[in-house]
Amino acid sequence: MLSFAKQLAHAMPTLRAQTVWLLMLHRAMKRFEINSPVRIAAFLELIAHESNECRNLEEDLSYSATALVRLWPNRFPTIAEAQPFERNPEKLGNFVYANHMGNGPPESRDGFRFRGRGLIRITGRTCYTLASTVFDIDFVSHPQALLEPRNAALVAAWFWKARGMNELADSRASTGVHEFRQTVAQHSPQLSS
Repeated sequence: MLSFAKQLAHAMPTLRAQTVWLLMLHRAMKRFEINSPVRIAAFLELIAHESNECRNLEEDLSYSATALVRLWPNRFPTIAEAQPFERNPEKLGNFVYANHMGNGPPESRDGFRFRGRGLIRITGRTCYTLASTVFDIDFVSHPQALLEPRNAALVAAWFWKARGMNELADSRASTGVHEFRQTVAQHSPQLSS
């Protein structure tokens, strides 16, 4: 575990609560076969990027109108169309995540309820339901449970393996970090932050 501690410190030099994350990530990675140097490095780099070194485990969704136009140009082609959603995370989540990923229409409030959470930011009722089944934890009724380090680490490692990212990391051993992240985003669109 000492070498893993060094890898974690290298991937996340400003990580807070390092002892907690070290233990939780080590257990989760072992369980889901994130066990070679290239797999470990790729996984840690991705979760460091997605969660700001384990600091932000929940999608904020508080954007300016300008940012909304840039992030979701198909949904917000103009500033005027984006303004009603500016700095309104609940309204935005319910709109942009409505009617896909297992979510209902905007009035169901599924979009905000099942916004990205955890180290890899799983998103949508379908992912929350599947994770609930895999771990026998009711993430659908208690989505905040994905913010607990143990659950965040387990779900991230499971999601990584379930999406074939171990094999992708193996096949991309010589690829740079930026290129690898782009490839991961193509395999799992919800990771394209």
